[in-house]
Amino acid sequence: MKRGPRPIIGMTMGDAAGVGPEIIVKALAQNEVWNICRPVVIGDLDVIADANERTHTRLRLHGVSQIEDAKFATGSVEVLDLRNINLKELIMGKPQAMAGKASFEYVRKAVDLALNHTIDAITTAPLSKEALNLAGYHYPGHTEILADLTGTSEYAMMFFAGSLRVILVTIHMSLIKACAAINKHVVFKTIRLGEQTLRRIGFETPRIAVAGLNPHASEGGLFGDEEEKEISPAVADAKRIGLDVSGPYPADTVYYRAGNGEFDLVVAMYHDQGCIPIKLVGFNVGVNVTVGLPIVRTSPDHGTAYRRAGLRLGTANPQSLMEALKLASKLADRR
Repeated sequence: MKRGPRPIIGMTMGDAAGVGPEIIVKALAQNEVWNICRPVVIGDLDVIADANERTHTRLRLHGVSQIEDAKFATGSVEVLDLRNINLKELIMGKPQAMAGKASFEYVRKAVDLALNHTIDAITTAPLSKEALNLAGYHYPGHTEILADLTGTSEYAMMFFAGSLRVILVTIHMSLIKACAAINKHVVFKTIRLGEQTLRRIGFETPRIAVAGLNPHASEGGLFGDEEEKEISPAVADAKRIGLDVSGPYPADTVYYRAGNGEFDLVVAMYHDQGCIPIKLVGFNVGVNVTVGLPIVRTSPDHGTAYRRAGLRLGTANPQSLMEALKLASKLADRR
């Protein structure tokens, strides 16, 4: 199809029983979204229509069977309608196999479109891991689905919240497994993935800080040897190829230093070590990026919010999704 000046962003609807449909219509009601991209929802038209009515956004809806039929008119929601949700059977705020299966199908369709260059990037609304498993898809989350569908072996989760940016060495696994998974190769790989991503959005020489795994970054070996055996050698290798990287630093102070502008990126060793500070400083504006993929993918940094969705009050905050769309547009423009 003929390409326009703004990238086409495929927005997967996520779990139909969560806040995904609601925050999508709220985001698409904002003119600033249309100024930066041409969004198309990959989901279910009936669910989007229900969210449109419930939130009183009153957007025009345009269902299509292929991206080429999208009109991309401001104030109109383009929906690539997969017709895989029965609204009469959907229970808002509850994990269900029907919604889990549908959410997987949205992601699979979006990946196909992105790999074929029909869309320029993907922004995903939240899905439920429990619903996915009820449907027979045994993935820990979006990141692993995307890696599997794109055949990617080296990837990472990277988070943006204002001036704080964090990339994770290990992601969805138990803490004891995460500690065992820390090695020189994965730490070095993660540093490189983070550096490459920041360069794509305009950082000429990103300043990267690496967090330690143990308290006080092991205090010279008093509390563990992972820093000496695995993390420090990875930092040294990254320096040898010209990266501005330092550490390992104690994790209880490195985020403060990054937040004050000393570093452009923090490399965290495990999920909560990196996600707690991100959600503390930017719960409503945080963005997750899957780096290392052959496609661009961003998402809001929150889940399905089943409790809020179940109330059907239309009060979910779309700001994190809007920030995800902005970053997806910027990354797509720089590919």
